[in-house]
Formats: sequence, structure tokens, C-alpha cells
Amino acid sequence: MAGQDITRDQLAELLNEDLSREYQAIIAYVVYSQVLKGAEYMSIAAQLEEHAHQELQHALTISRQIDYLGKMPSATAKPVKTSDKARDMLRFDLDNENETIRNYRERVRQCEALGEFALAEQIREILVQEQDHQIDLATALGEDVPDLTAGRPKSKRTR
Repeated sequence: MAGQDITRDQLAELLNEDLSREYQAIIAYVVYSQVLKGAEYMSIAAQLEEHAHQELQHALTISRQIDYLGKMPSATAKPVKTSDKARDMLRFDLDNENETIRNYRERVRQCEALGEFALAEQIREILVQEQDHQIDLATALGEDVPDLTAGRPKSKRTR
């Protein structure tokens, strides 16, 4: 859905999908942070617990914006995958973060096309944290951070 073709109602619907994904992230991070076992996962387990708190703030922000657009926020989470394998759980999280980042990048463009600049700014702030989650998960998996720029050159981030 191109940003210039979107209506406020359509934006609210898309934000409700994003909200369901935030609920999914909260549940996943709560569960995964408590069941990851082993010394190699102690650090990421603590990070996932912090991610759960941040995702709750994202859900509150998105809910407020949906209400601002005149719609009722969703009360349904997207399904959460579980596994007995720690790497699988981290992979599920990374895949979900990648999807969230792609969607929020599109939401920023859609908000700006509608002239909803404050809403775009709220989503940008969430996007910063989602990209930090992506970095944490890729690092825990021993992988490079996925390039989600779709053809644009990736800038190297130094820590």
C-alpha cells in the first residue's frame, strides 16, 4: 500500500496489525527471557527481559495513536512460536523484529504522506529501539545484522 494512497482509516488498520505484533513481541520476550538456559544465553536473556518492557511501551504508544485516529486498538496478539532450542527462539525473535522494522519504516512514509508528522516521529522513536533489538538478537546468534534497506547501501554501525 503506497504511502500517498493510504487513508487515515487504512493507517489505523495497519497500526492495529503492528499493535498485534507488539503484543506478540511482549509475550515472546517474556517467555523466552525466562526459558533460555545456559551460560552462553545469560546476557541475551537479560536483554530480552528489557525488550519486553520496551515492547509494552511501544504497544501503549501505538494504541494511543490508533485511538487518536478514531479507531479501537486491537486486543489480539499474533501467534508466538516456541521451541526447546534456544537458537530457534532467538531466530523467531530476529525474524519478527525484521518484519516489524520493515513495517514501521513503511508506516513512517505513510504517516508523512498523510501529513501526520507527529505520528511519524512517534514511530521513528519506536524504530530506533526495534533496530537495537535486532542488533542484540543478531549478535546473540553470531550473525551480521540483516540488511533490510531493499537496495539501498547499508551503513555500518559501530558500537
